[in-house]
Amino acid sequence: MAQINIKQLETFVQVADLGSFRRAAEKLNTTQPNVSARIASLEAQLGRKVMDRDAGSVRLTPFGETMLVKARQVVAAMDDFVASAKNDVLFDGVLRLGVTEMIAHSWLVPYLSALRARFPNIDVDLTVDLSANLSAGLFNRSLDLALQSGPFGRASAVSQPLGSFPYTWVGARSLGIGRRVLSWPDLAAHPILTHARGTLPFEQITDHMAGFDGTPARLVPSTNMSACIQMTIEGLGVACLPEIMVRQELVTGKLEALRYLWCPDALRFFARHEDTAPYFVREAAEVAAEVSWADLGVIRDE
Repeated sequence: MAQINIKQLETFVQVADLGSFRRAAEKLNTTQPNVSARIASLEAQLGRKVMDRDAGSVRLTPFGETMLVKARQVVAAMDDFVASAKNDVLFDGVLRLGVTEMIAHSWLVPYLSALRARFPNIDVDLTVDLSANLSAGLFNRSLDLALQSGPFGRASAVSQPLGSFPYTWVGARSLGIGRRVLSWPDLAAHPILTHARGTLPFEQITDHMAGFDGTPARLVPSTNMSACIQMTIEGLGVACLPEIMVRQELVTGKLEALRYLWCPDALRFFARHEDTAPYFVREAAEVAAEVSWADLGVIRDE
């Protein structure tokens, strides 16, 4: 029997999925020459080519298309075999994780700690970005798991609910506006620091503002919520942010909650991945759900 091993089949599947030896090498945490060597060895043992390489592009041969189906079955069976041992130390590799800044600013550290305790031999390649960019990374396979807010323009195979995160208006105590119920003109007297353009919260605040034609406001959108929080602390404006992002600042008195009776819809978060994801990716989504519910004030979706 040919001495075909699981690494060769995993490499075959990744090159086929990603369409690139370089990207497959990044995904498998190895080098491009190693990927080339594994494919060459697989083809030598099969006695036939599974893919053609031309100017950096990869195209499966008809034989390769047939064998890819079988290779996926073997890789999935091996993943199930290892998972059945119920010993998570056996899993190694890289989890390419994408999160939004809200998660990075709130419960990312306890999540990574819980993930490390569960899968000590899995390394995390972390990306912090806007939710729309994380969706793109998920579908071009540069990410394995995305922890992000909806709604989504394109559905993933699996979306594990992580809960809803309500908004609150906040401002620096030095503004002196935190003790009374505020009207829109009260808020509009200050720059309003918001999420980036094109996000749902920005659009909802813009629509809300349109209802007060006689009282325009200066919206200051930002892709960096940490900077937005710091600017609010410095009194450079008021902000409407997920409460979990500013909880510590509220406790320490750096910010105070403002009594304005409208907020954008709570952000609903999900752990998203493909249904063909390896066991440790699927379990990483479950760990995210466990951490998001645990003592974080997250509203659990029914």
